[in-house]
Amino acid sequence: MYQQRRNRILRATPAIRSMVAETILTPNDFIVPLFIDEGENIETEIASMPDYYRRSIDLTIKEVKELWNLGIKSVLLFIKCKDELKDNTGKEAWNKDGLMQRSIKAIKDAVPEMYVMTDVALDPYSSYGHDGIVENGEIVNDPTVEALVKMSISHAKAGADMVAPSDMMDGRIFAIREGLEKEGYTKTGIMAYSAKYASCFYGPFRDALDSAPGFGDKKTYQMDYANRTEAIREGQMDVEEGADIVMVKPGLPYLDILREVKNAVNVPVSVYNISGEYAMIKAAAKMGWINEEKAILETLTSFKRAGADLIATYFAKDAARLLS
Repeated sequence: MYQQRRNRILRATPAIRSMVAETILTPNDFIVPLFIDEGENIETEIASMPDYYRRSIDLTIKEVKELWNLGIKSVLLFIKCKDELKDNTGKEAWNKDGLMQRSIKAIKDAVPEMYVMTDVALDPYSSYGHDGIVENGEIVNDPTVEALVKMSISHAKAGADMVAPSDMMDGRIFAIREGLEKEGYTKTGIMAYSAKYASCFYGPFRDALDSAPGFGDKKTYQMDYANRTEAIREGQMDVEEGADIVMVKPGLPYLDILREVKNAVNVPVSVYNISGEYAMIKAAAKMGWINEEKAILETLTSFKRAGADLIATYFAKDAARLLS
């Protein structure tokens, strides 16, 4: 009696494994989050994110040039706002001479081909550390959306290719699209954080930007991690409102959500491999419990296998080098 099917034949050598691989990871898949600070020649390692840095604009430009040379095509910008500029309106977010606006212009001048995405949310600018305007202890939706529209238009004016609203306010994608259209920014894209969950894995990111909420939590606007169909609904609504790309965040604990959203929408889907996921791999590798390089590639491949067209990750630079 012989075996009719021997599946191991297609696993026998590196050559055949690469020939029949179902999922291919390349630097084109990556979006690199960059943290930007005021000053010159400043590079500050983020304690809870080993080997990741917050940089001044001049050093950020050097980093962007290096990323481009590695074949990475997109960056996602976040800024650290000075405490004295924070308030409950978020008005620094649309200051034409603000750190974000200057960063966009500097990067586009230095590397015009780099596709620049920008974070759109009020938490870095809020004296309360929340993603929206606070009234009587409540994060109010519609006034926040008005602020987000101003912020998005200011990023478009500065030269951003795509704005990325990460706030989870209702109706903000439609309002931002309408605002951009009215101002003539018909080529500016929107990557909507459509399924952004209230997660414990954001901690290191909040260290990076000093943006932890000053009271309560973000559960009245970020999603309950127990919910699945809600993510599908959010993604579909954002597409209807004008999103060009929808995002699932976090990544690793939400691979099922990523696949569900991918199956439900007809636009590209991105995933955010967030700071807590990065920190866990770094910590385990430091202890010698896992091989860091293998863990990076396995993790990023899992996102693409689950349905991600794009992956925002702090491992992008390392992964691009490994893939080369």
